[in-house]
Amino acid sequence: MQGFWGRHPAILSIMMLAAAVFLTMTLQGESPAFARWEAEEASAVSGTPAEEASGPSEQTLAPLTVPLTENVDEMRAVWVPYLSLDMRGGDGSAVSFQEKFDEIVRTSKERGMNTLIVQVRPFGDALYESDYFPWSHLLTGRQGIHPGYDPLAYMVEAAHREGLEIHAWLNPLRIQLETNPPELAQSNPYQEWKRDPAKSGWTVDYGNGKYYNPAYPEVRRLIAGGAREIVEKYDVDGIHFDDYFYPTEKEDFDKAAYDAYKAEQGDNAMPLADWRRENINLLIREVYAAVKEADTDVVFGISPQANLQNDLRMGADVETWCSQEGYLDYICPQLYVNSDHPTLPFETAADQWCSLQRLDSVKLYFGLALYKANSDADDGTWKSSQDILARQILSGRELGADGFFFYSWEYLSADQTAQEVANVMSVLQGESA
Repeated sequence: MQGFWGRHPAILSIMMLAAAVFLTMTLQGESPAFARWEAEEASAVSGTPAEEASGPSEQTLAPLTVPLTENVDEMRAVWVPYLSLDMRGGDGSAVSFQEKFDEIVRTSKERGMNTLIVQVRPFGDALYESDYFPWSHLLTGRQGIHPGYDPLAYMVEAAHREGLEIHAWLNPLRIQLETNPPELAQSNPYQEWKRDPAKSGWTVDYGNGKYYNPAYPEVRRLIAGGAREIVEKYDVDGIHFDDYFYPTEKEDFDKAAYDAYKAEQGDNAMPLADWRRENINLLIREVYAAVKEADTDVVFGISPQANLQNDLRMGADVETWCSQEGYLDYICPQLYVNSDHPTLPFETAADQWCSLQRLDSVKLYFGLALYKANSDADDGTWKSSQDILARQILSGRELGADGFFFYSWEYLSADQTAQEVANVMSVLQGESA
């Protein structure tokens, strides 16, 4: 398979390293990804949109000055989260799933996208035939039950048929959050390991969730093996991780594992935060190697938070990933802020990411918050204009970004975002909005 990067070698030289401005606050006091997940879960339960739709703005928009572009190689991706693939409540048939995904493909292509980032392992489970993880409860209502068809096989076929690339989006550590999924299959590695006292520390029950513990080599091998099998079995163009790594900074999350490490290393032991980052670095290197062993043309990328200090606190050592060989092919920070954000304005965040030392081989994409457009998010500042994302695209191009990811698919055709999407499409097509 000739992947995206195989067809289009890097043509931009790496930008010079500038002093990165690190912020000491978290964005609005919580993980943006967790807030996003909460909104999606509320939407799944209540049936209301994660962001309430608003009427069209009466503001007269200043015309954008858009340079004509024939940059057909520019990444234009959209995230397809697991709730978009949820088959609960319907007949659960292969035909119904195919119709659902066909609409995703059709809408994405009509809106100018060229790549789908599809969440196929949201909770230590699988929307595909796996030797490592049980079938997802999203397909049948119960984890571990075969749906009678292979969703990922069809998604790859459907995307490629329409000329779109497809990346398999995996959440590496999360197993369960609150009651999602309601129960874990007995074949779930969590269940099997908890039954063995020697392996019980390989997973962690913490707060309202269950997680894999990347401190253990066996856990890292499981996650890397799960990525490898997707590349070996399916003609995907990429493997994608989101921003969920360590769910907390608190010491009690993995105290037993860290105490054992300190006892072994003595005076040479790393501080807790450094040790956690090294655990994640080992994981990322193993996943990257597994992907490349299976198919050198398949890319591996990660979408961390916009706030670089937040990333470090979660164990995401993005500077190392970008500047050293053997970690990833692309980085896509979630720049889910606008110019009016009081803590991390878009321009500041974009400059920070463009200033990171980055290998020529590592692409830089900007993740943009389509779901916030024309919403009450961030004190209503997303209603001040309906060309915010279009201007962010223009800014990204000026800064040398290699493309853009949009969160998420549902908002490509939502009433709330209709004008913003129209402006985005005009920019992508090289027209004036």
